[in-house]
Amino acid sequence: MNRSSSCIGIAIAAMLAIFLAAFAWIAFGPGPMDFAGGRTVALDTYTGPSPTGVPAGLAKSDIVARGEYLTRAADCEVCHTAKGGRPFAGGLAFNLPFGALYSPNITPDVETGIGAWSDADFLAAPVRYTPPANTLAFPFNQRWLMAIWSFLFNPDQRFQPHPDRSAQWNRGAYLAEALGHCGDCHTPRNLLQALDNREKFAGAVAAGWRAYNITSDRPTGIAAWSDSELADYLSAGHAPGHGTASGPMGEVVDFSLNHLTQDDVGAIVAYLRTVPPVSAPDLSAKLAGPAPSAPKQGVAAGFDPRGKMIFAGACASCHSWTGESALTPYATLTGARAVNDPSAINVAQIVLSGTRRRTPQGAVFMPAFGHAYSNVEIAAVANYVTARFGAQTSNVTPADVANLRRQTAE
Repeated sequence: MNRSSSCIGIAIAAMLAIFLAAFAWIAFGPGPMDFAGGRTVALDTYTGPSPTGVPAGLAKSDIVARGEYLTRAADCEVCHTAKGGRPFAGGLAFNLPFGALYSPNITPDVETGIGAWSDADFLAAPVRYTPPANTLAFPFNQRWLMAIWSFLFNPDQRFQPHPDRSAQWNRGAYLAEALGHCGDCHTPRNLLQALDNREKFAGAVAAGWRAYNITSDRPTGIAAWSDSELADYLSAGHAPGHGTASGPMGEVVDFSLNHLTQDDVGAIVAYLRTVPPVSAPDLSAKLAGPAPSAPKQGVAAGFDPRGKMIFAGACASCHSWTGESALTPYATLTGARAVNDPSAINVAQIVLSGTRRRTPQGAVFMPAFGHAYSNVEIAAVANYVTARFGAQTSNVTPADVANLRRQTAE
């Protein structure tokens, strides 16, 4: 073998070694609860209070009431309901880099749902609807490949409690990991679209909205939040000084977390407190305070003047020039992570799509302005909002807004 062939062989071997090392790093990363350390045990050998099922107060309720609670806790309705569709009938699109997946119909309809899967109770209210076919490109449309992916990233095992942790912590882990699947939105994904738990709960973009850092990092996570503030945000979608949940998080609150008992919400808070801190370097460590009350103050020159004009005409009456709403605390911008996010993804999204939230005082809503303003105008107002009310100015472009429109329409 000549020297040239030897060099080629060595190069190929080196590249193969690098590929295998990279694949192993991706494929064999930590599981969602590995950060907790210690040992785990099977549920049937765990001697503490069972962390699974319904709260103790519902233990003697009928099977339908218990099933409803768990369905709410698992947030089934949001993922299995298309925009404008019938509840649980499926058809919601999950857009991935290699195509789109659609949630299945889980109503009791015999032919298109799950009516033939189990007992006759499912037949009480069938919805006949076949969701669109998935549009995955080859080779991702080969379902047999899911067996390999599941082997690597989705082990077939039940929730396993940690006997060295408190009953509250184990209950919170069950709700956040087994039912609530918080990581699906708040944890970044690797190249194979599995959750990268090396950055567990550090924040990610999901469904065109940014899910923020919920680790115990103080500057960019939730370490600076009090337990009561976290509980308020989870159960009501709003905490004074921290903003209001909108988009997918708003749906999670309204359709799931809002229906949990306070003990269960407290258990989730206890679990989140133990997630190791991971910094989100693109977020400001300090949130901006209220803006000046005078419209002429607060934003330096050089911005597209249309942003201020639109805010004055469509936004200031609710949000005020200071960012502290006199109408409802749900409209206060001061302290919200979204307006302190230089990507301004959520700011642009809420201008495009609006929001409607359920509160103890009734519904609170912001109308959608996507039909009223162009991409250029929405980019301008998003950048104005972050410049006036945030710690870092954004640079949203009309192309960014066009991309968000496409994601919102799907």
